[in-house]
Amino acid sequence: MAFDLKKFFKKHEEEEYVEIDLDSLNPQEEKILVRPFVLKHMDDLQDILNALREGYTIVVIDIKPMKTKDLIELKRAIAKLKKTVDAIEGSIAGFGENIVIATPSFAHVHKPTEKKKKEKTDFIGV
Repeated sequence: MAFDLKKFFKKHEEEEYVEIDLDSLNPQEEKILVRPFVLKHMDDLQDILNALREGYTIVVIDIKPMKTKDLIELKRAIAKLKKTVDAIEGSIAGFGENIVIATPSFAHVHKPTEKKKKEKTDFIGV
């Protein structure tokens, strides 16, 4: 959809100022999108980072193909992903061995804290 400014301003020449309703220019609602990705090569990472930077996308990444091919490249990709997530104040976590989820700042991935086992004590009641 193109917006022709010349026609718009010719139509409103007699007015002192012109109000442009930006919502009418982009009628698409911004909704949260959960988008799956498969990380096969380092080149695939750019699409993932762009989706995160949009601000309304939660990414679910399958890292198994890269994990089986090149573990060093996977570590570089995850480091770059973490750096971007930190920059946008998002959250990142691994689920199982092959899935990574990254979110923008509006969402947080719950990371359960490991509970320490309480030592069993025997109390002798008086």
